[in-house]
Amino acid sequence: MKVAYLGAGTWGFALAALLAANGHDVFLWTSRPEFADLLNKTRQHPKLPKCEVDEKLRFTSSLSEALDGADYVVESVSSGGIRPVLEKVMELGGIDCPLVVTSKGIEQNTGLLLPEVARAVLGEKSRVGCLSGPSHAEEVIRKLPTSIVSSSYDKELMFEIRDLFSTLHFRVYPNADINGVAFGGSMKNIMAIACGISDGLGFGDNTKAALMTRGLHEIRKLSTTKGCHPETLNGLAGMGDLCVTCLSTLSRNYTFGRKLAEGMTAEEAQESIGMVVEGVYTCVSARQLGRKHNVQVPITEGVYAILYDGLSPLDAVQTLLQRAIKEEHL
Repeated sequence: MKVAYLGAGTWGFALAALLAANGHDVFLWTSRPEFADLLNKTRQHPKLPKCEVDEKLRFTSSLSEALDGADYVVESVSSGGIRPVLEKVMELGGIDCPLVVTSKGIEQNTGLLLPEVARAVLGEKSRVGCLSGPSHAEEVIRKLPTSIVSSSYDKELMFEIRDLFSTLHFRVYPNADINGVAFGGSMKNIMAIACGISDGLGFGDNTKAALMTRGLHEIRKLSTTKGCHPETLNGLAGMGDLCVTCLSTLSRNYTFGRKLAEGMTAEEAQESIGMVVEGVYTCVSARQLGRKHNVQVPITEGVYAILYDGLSPLDAVQTLLQRAIKEEHL
């Protein structure tokens, strides 16, 4: 089949390479012509060195070329960029094939999860699914064993996505709770920033364990505002993704948090990483959701205060420690 892949970051590149290795003809689109030329020439992503890809993977800066005759469209653009990119798709006449969302985030001001954004742009009858779970591009491209989740508003598409991406090293588990799958992947980035800050301040494993556990509780509480099944957050798309993002130096969000604690500004930390840090964007959206629905999200509020109100990381920790202790309800 032909797959149009939108977004040539490391995650898009790794998944596009996986699809090409699965025998599909993949056209990976980037908005930057010079980057498309570089990828066609080197067959490697500059941030994923020594990983050449199958000849079935081609690179283009022409959106119409990528979309023409596609059997599936997959996207891996930023959470803030998905709506503008899909609007460009609609300007070209739209698509009549399924869309698979692999980006993770919540749209600011609307509170829409990214699969909801896709349906809002493409139409309610569009076939939209998503792929989410604990995975680093750096490990997927090296074919290290990975388990992830497929979901969709359409049960048939959920299984199609499983079959499209599954390999011996990349296991895809279907889960019909698309909001829960998308929500877990979005919120874990905020908690990873918090864990990076904790480690950067020199706190220990005890602190990080508490942040992750209370973070998961915060995610579960807020998930009900989007009609998620809270038990979904106990699985790969929730706890699994939380672990891989909070515990690994491969995580941009974790690394970003460490850099903040070490004295960098948010702008300096973002620039040094050189890729989008999704938790910075989603932190605003999650805080908006919490305040709209009167759900307390103290970790999210603390990260927001550091990023947007100028609160020092150490003062943010002190604020969390001064909260009243309540009985733990799981």
